[in-house]
Amino acid sequence: MSKESLMQDLNPQQREVLEYMDGPLLVLAGAGSGKTRVIAHKFAHLVKSKKLSPESILTVTFTNKAAGEMSDRVRTLVGKDLKSFWIGTLHSQCSRILRKEIKAIGYGNNFSIYDEDDRCNLIRHILKEFKIYEALYKGVSSRINFLKASLVGADDFLSSGDGYGFDERLAKVYVRYQDELKRSNALDFDDLIMLTVKLFEEKPNLLKKYQDQLPYLLVDEFQDLNCAQYNLIKLLAMQHRNICAVGDDDQSIYKFRGADVEHILNFEKDFPGTKVVRLERNYRSTQNILEVANAVIALNDKREKKKLWTERKNGEMVRFCWLNTQEEEAKHIAKIIRELYLKGSYTYKDIGILYRVNLQSKAIADALREAGLPYCIAGGISFYQRKDIKDLIAYVRLVINHGDNVSLRRVINIPARRIGTATLLKIENEAKKKSLCLFDAIRFCIKSNSIVPSTKDKLSRFVRMVEKLSSRNYKSASDILKNVADKSGYMAMLNEERRQNIVELISASEGKNIQEFIDKASLLTNSDHIPEGNYISLMPLHNAKGVEFPVVFVTGMEEGLLPYFKANGSNDEISEERRLFYVGITRAKDFLVLTGARKRRLYVKLQEQEPSRFLQDIPKARCKRTEKVTAATVLRCVLNAKKKPEPTKVRPYFDSGCRVKHPVWGVGVVRDCYGNGEDQKVMVNFPAIGLKRLSLKLANLTKL
Repeated sequence: MSKESLMQDLNPQQREVLEYMDGPLLVLAGAGSGKTRVIAHKFAHLVKSKKLSPESILTVTFTNKAAGEMSDRVRTLVGKDLKSFWIGTLHSQCSRILRKEIKAIGYGNNFSIYDEDDRCNLIRHILKEFKIYEALYKGVSSRINFLKASLVGADDFLSSGDGYGFDERLAKVYVRYQDELKRSNALDFDDLIMLTVKLFEEKPNLLKKYQDQLPYLLVDEFQDLNCAQYNLIKLLAMQHRNICAVGDDDQSIYKFRGADVEHILNFEKDFPGTKVVRLERNYRSTQNILEVANAVIALNDKREKKKLWTERKNGEMVRFCWLNTQEEEAKHIAKIIRELYLKGSYTYKDIGILYRVNLQSKAIADALREAGLPYCIAGGISFYQRKDIKDLIAYVRLVINHGDNVSLRRVINIPARRIGTATLLKIENEAKKKSLCLFDAIRFCIKSNSIVPSTKDKLSRFVRMVEKLSSRNYKSASDILKNVADKSGYMAMLNEERRQNIVELISASEGKNIQEFIDKASLLTNSDHIPEGNYISLMPLHNAKGVEFPVVFVTGMEEGLLPYFKANGSNDEISEERRLFYVGITRAKDFLVLTGARKRRLYVKLQEQEPSRFLQDIPKARCKRTEKVTAATVLRCVLNAKKKPEPTKVRPYFDSGCRVKHPVWGVGVVRDCYGNGEDQKVMVNFPAIGLKRLSLKLANLTKL
């Protein structure tokens, strides 16, 4: 494609982005403003006009799905094979760098990459070993994730004193977790970023190598970078300063993952001389939808001012409907969808239903099923997260990397080898004593005759099988997968349906590089899994970035849901909830419906709900409001109120901010206390596991 044709059909601001080629550039790209197209055209323009090699432009996207779309567009524009191009997520790019350079910081380049499931399995194993309540593993995983996103290693956290919300038990688990990763020659997602930063900081010669190799950076979704990712980007960009950061502070919604909106707000300070271009023309939504979005987000304080506009007409007014219960809300949604479908206006795949928390999906799914409407829940278990697929990939990882303890624990008894718990415990103890990986500990136990002959024979057969599979020269990923599936006995134990999954996996890996294919499988997340077909899509608002639908329902427009009750103590948290609502609004092309319910079952209890405060910000001229509360419901509420006199309110036993001790979770800080008498509830923030809602009569809390 010629330089002139690249500029065709671009608006003046988009052309400005392409033409500015030297020095830092910040593109504030509003929702639906065509930023993916602009980045792809910018890539092609640098190749055509600046004569840059396509292999010298680092192009970073936020999700694997976005990376795939970007690669397709660039391939079309540049017309070259993309195999050696640097286009992908930051995690995949760091994996590529570390495969070549990680030996410089003491790891083997055949390291395994642990996904969230592997990470949680390892943390559960460590908690069990330390006799800490195993059910805390998700909270522990989240805290370790946050610390690594902040570039706080295990040793840093251990020596931090009261910094970073220090907790002695968490520090103990974190140190053990990192030791286990190192012994297994394995990295988790956050290590990919953190260790690349460490590599560049400790080895300036390697940093210069990649600064020279990648003199131009294109970074998408810049507002979603966490501290570690931002530091990595700054390291790579500091020499040539040719960085084009594309993002929208109004769509920064991942603070819980460590993302910091301040990075995009402070970009001009960190890169003096930055040129700023605003993309405000929206190509997606009608004017009514954009007016609602603009009015909602304008009330956030810390933001770069933008106002989206479109050449499309006003379109349908935004609808808001307030219903009696969550079941009525769900049935109302199903009714509207059926009407739209029967009119021939839209197909099922044109419709997206968004919600704040996953538990909202059940009532909606029940109503759609009852109405005979096809649906799928996006972000569910992907193909690569199925048990049989993960089992086989674990086998392959063990064949490549004998030190991979998580994979060994997963497959040592699949198929059943009758290697008992006592034997595994003996192997674990030997591994700890001698600082060995489990595979080497098994070899030691076999040689030392410390186990009974029958068990020794089973272990010997397992070791020989893995070693034999490791000794072969494989031509491709499909070659090793097929051999491992057959020789391990795994394929033989599966039923026909699960065998077909393995056949599909082998087919997908045909001709692929072994390590690259296994890495790709590990780096895929559930958020990348959006089923294709004529289905109504259900998804949490946090998963809705990067998608769009002609018809969108944003459900649960209630105080405590949107904004979420955990955000009520902080203005910054309310601002993020407002951005989350803004993201939901701007997914809609033609028709936006907001719904809420007066009564909703949340966390076991049926609760009275109030409409969300965000609804007050919507211009009345752009929104049609209806309230479907029947006379029978009102009468029932009046009768119930007469039967049950209001209980006398008593002062909460715990004040907000006071410290308490729980027999299992340790010391925490009270965030809120509500209810009366024996029904009093308390919200407590425990450093190791996060926020918990507890009943005072059952929690056994001690006031400190």
